[in-house]
Amino acid sequence: MKAPETQPVPCCGATGYDELPPKDASMLAIDDSPPPPAAEMRPIMVGLGLAMLLSALDGTIVVTAMPTIGADLGEPENLPWIVTAYLVASIVVTPLYGKFADVYGRRIMLLAGVATFVLGSVACALAPSMTALALARLVQGMGGGGLIALAQTVIADLVSPRERGRYQTYLAAVFVVASTAGPALGGYFAQYLHWSLIFWINLPLGLAALAMVNSGLKRLPERRHPHRIDYIGAALLTLASGSMVLALGWGGTRYPWASAPIFGLLAFSALSWSAFAWRTRVAQEPLIPMRILSLSIVRNATISSSFGLGASIGLSVVMPIYFEVAAGLSAHDSGLALIPMMAATVVGATISGRLMAVVDHYKFIPLLGLGAGALAAALAAWKVESASLIVLDSLLTIASLGVGTMLPIATVSVQNAVDSRDLGTATATMQFFRQLAAALIVALFGALALGGGRADYIAEARLSPEEAARLAASFKLVFAALAVCMGFSFAFMARMEARPLRGERRH
Repeated sequence: MKAPETQPVPCCGATGYDELPPKDASMLAIDDSPPPPAAEMRPIMVGLGLAMLLSALDGTIVVTAMPTIGADLGEPENLPWIVTAYLVASIVVTPLYGKFADVYGRRIMLLAGVATFVLGSVACALAPSMTALALARLVQGMGGGGLIALAQTVIADLVSPRERGRYQTYLAAVFVVASTAGPALGGYFAQYLHWSLIFWINLPLGLAALAMVNSGLKRLPERRHPHRIDYIGAALLTLASGSMVLALGWGGTRYPWASAPIFGLLAFSALSWSAFAWRTRVAQEPLIPMRILSLSIVRNATISSSFGLGASIGLSVVMPIYFEVAAGLSAHDSGLALIPMMAATVVGATISGRLMAVVDHYKFIPLLGLGAGALAAALAAWKVESASLIVLDSLLTIASLGVGTMLPIATVSVQNAVDSRDLGTATATMQFFRQLAAALIVALFGALALGGGRADYIAEARLSPEEAARLAASFKLVFAALAVCMGFSFAFMARMEARPLRGERRH
């Protein structure tokens, strides 16, 4: 029997609206077939969960130790680079992970990512200076950049779009652990032991992840699709995103916003982005294919999740500074104060992921969550100087809950809109823009919170009432920026088409 021919994937339908890319019979089998038996899925989910735990825990355990690291290594004005350096590296490699996973297989790339992440963690633990730590975080980001996208791609390989929300909630348990244990553990290590333990803990976790990923996935056939890798586009992307993040990270802290270095970085970034856009148009197979970006569902879902998740990560980075410096909490208590905010994101994702499998009009869930979250963030900006710590923490928890309701809806909507041969590339493309937004928003929030010489407050044992009030006032701008980001996330989620999900609906 002659194998069915794969039809070309259109960028846009003749009628002016997006069309679902045509599929051949083998592609439909992948999308609509039931998941493997529970006995096979269990080790796969454990392996994916451990790989994702490395990336998820890294985002929560580091933040509460940041003030302690700044006091120990010096250069507190460069503290946001502990997070930003990781994000810059992960931004660059995430699209490459998606391409390589489509070409060489998911298992190989997951193993490579975990191994690189562990090596970077060891370098972080041994770093003698802030500069060395930032460089080690770059290595760590090169490994961790693709772990979440690859895990989501493996799930997309195995289950239908309607069931993916449910399976992603299993992975949400990983984020529950990271969101609740990470801040408290990071604060405990920083206050009572040594901050380097937040990196040493990745060594046993990474080795376990390597073993489980290998054993869980090697028994399944690899899904591979031929792709060409656009290394020129990757180089241009590195220059464009790296210079932009540098400009936002240094503006208002190391250099004035109107200084020549900042203008130079922004100009170079704009030039590099223009060159990358040109390369995307002319390359035979660009790093980020236009057939994916041309779908309005992909664009709107990606922009919505980029603003929402970027704001959430940015908030988690700067809030320990508020808790420990402005409010006077210890590193351990700061971690405890972060737990409701971090856990709320996972709770929101779990709720929307579960409901997505059983309701048709699933878009109302993130719209309700994001709308309430934007209002809560605006109220926090208005009342930051007079509200109690409990009230402020509660408002930010509502904002985090709203972000969580959007994340699985956006991810599954993108995967539901693209052809199976582009699952790895599309998922990595969404993750790329999320991480780019996170890096930019972290740099922006850091500049708003620590600009104007306020970074020096971190090294002070105790702030005067005037200094504490000045630092608290700077967070009015942070929370206002949070509200704006969530408003954009709401707007683009409202624009996204809620296309029916493939697969049978559970009752």
